[in-house]
Amino acid sequence: MSTALARALAAEHAAVYAYGVVGARTSGNLRTRANAAFDAHRARRDQLRTLIAQRREKPAEPGPTYQLPFEVSTPAQAVRLAAQIEDGVLAAYLELSADPDPDLRRLAALAMQECAVRGYGWRPAIPAFPGMPAEGQVGATPGVTDPTPVPPATISQ
Repeated sequence: MSTALARALAAEHAAVYAYGVVGARTSGNLRTRANAAFDAHRARRDQLRTLIAQRREKPAEPGPTYQLPFEVSTPAQAVRLAAQIEDGVLAAYLELSADPDPDLRRLAALAMQECAVRGYGWRPAIPAFPGMPAEGQVGATPGVTDPTPVPPATISQ
């Protein structure tokens, strides 16, 4: 199995877990959005599991629990976590977008677009795309600094 495909699956497992926390710490419209994101990540996770199984490989199972990057006890913290989840899952799919398989590249591009849209909904700002200069670094050489957001893979088991 490609390492990038495994990382995308791991990111989706972590996102499903984290969105359960986001949903539990929100209500009303925020909870509705969290539930929709939970369902979207669960569907992508299941799609990746199926792709891996079709390749006659064993998809990784989710961990029983994940350590979140910070305590989430308020709706504002839940929104911050949701935005971070989307940044991290987007980064995992960015790696998958370089796979030699055009079907995996297409899947990765669509998943990145979905993550970007959801992430913008949680935090209406456009962070630097991985490999591009961060805001205020116009003219900086891409790759000289590491503007890559923290992926949900840091939500460790």
